[in-house]
Amino acid sequence: MDEPTIDYRTPRGALAAGARDAVGAPVAVLAAGYVGYGALASGFDFPLHVIVVSSLLIWALPGQLIMLEMHAVSAQLVLIVLAVSLSASRFLPMTTVLAAMMRHPRYNSWPMYASAQLLAMTCWVAAVNRCPHLPAEQRLPYFVGFALVCWLASAAASAVGYFAAGHMSELVKLALVFMNPIYFLLILAGETKAASGRLALVAGAIAGPIAYALAPQWSLLAAGLVGGSAAYALNRWSRRG
Repeated sequence: MDEPTIDYRTPRGALAAGARDAVGAPVAVLAAGYVGYGALASGFDFPLHVIVVSSLLIWALPGQLIMLEMHAVSAQLVLIVLAVSLSASRFLPMTTVLAAMMRHPRYNSWPMYASAQLLAMTCWVAAVNRCPHLPAEQRLPYFVGFALVCWLASAAASAVGYFAAGHMSELVKLALVFMNPIYFLLILAGETKAASGRLALVAGAIAGPIAYALAPQWSLLAAGLVGGSAAYALNRWSRRG
């Protein structure tokens, strides 16, 4: 992404700029994924309001797909909540990075906590790339503007998918759902400048298929742990060399 040329001199201007930047590829890709989710969820006999509310409260397709699958096998509610919560643990380091970047004396704790609900992979990448170019006071409004548009569009797209489910094949539904992680991978690979970041991407790409072949149920956690640790160790070794 090129450095922004929008006037960010006020928090309101930064909020509007974030919303404007979200309209386009970010919203289109997220909406496509949530159309697929809404269509899939309708096949599990989920009512419309549950589908939309799950998009607003969970707002993470992996967690929402876990919810669908566990509901299909009649898992207990407490287990579903636990599994969905664990799937969201990947957001902890992402939240830590953004919190350090957006902290400002003007904003007390509650705006920071509230904005954490709007965190998603697409919004995180946009914030990490845009916010360093902004004054510290404008970073949180920019993120909120960007993420709020994506959040509301995703919920609306879930409803669209619910009503359009009868006109889509199962393959189309799955293809729409997987557009979002593919898009995230592409923009992350394109925007990663540091050698350590590229090394982490390569390590994850190698560890992921191996972990899935050995232990599908634990593949995501194992790939992240092993691949990330290997990338960190290699990066430290290369610096010492």
